[in-house]
Amino acid sequence: MRRLAWAWVLCLPLTTFAGGASEHRLLDTPLANAPGRQLTAITVRYAPGESSRAHRHPGAAFVYVLEGRVRSALAGQRPRVYRAGESWFEPPGAHHRISANASDREPARLLVVFVAAPGAPLSVPEVSSDRPKDPAK
Repeated sequence: MRRLAWAWVLCLPLTTFAGGASEHRLLDTPLANAPGRQLTAITVRYAPGESSRAHRHPGAAFVYVLEGRVRSALAGQRPRVYRAGESWFEPPGAHHRISANASDREPARLLVVFVAAPGAPLSVPEVSSDRPKDPAK
């Protein structure tokens, strides 16, 4: 019965701490070859024109664009538009200052794979409630 309860929880859509996108958890599993670390895989969906607040990820994040186009920038980087089939890596603690759907008409969807300590939050929002200015808009 306990396994059934966890299966049900993993199928629920999530709301990110960073706000502005919907998430769906796909997988949580401990990493046997990396004690104290867990792999978590989610999909993130941005509606047309939707964006997330600036945030950080306590763990490492590998991001792959499944559908649409996503504008992204870490601190110190210029904003870049990633298309379906493209990917990037975010080291633990990196300041993800821009994360947005690059289209006002089409949705965008990402696969994000995190490696972090079990129970660590996937995203931690910046303390400012203001969204970053995106020079491309």
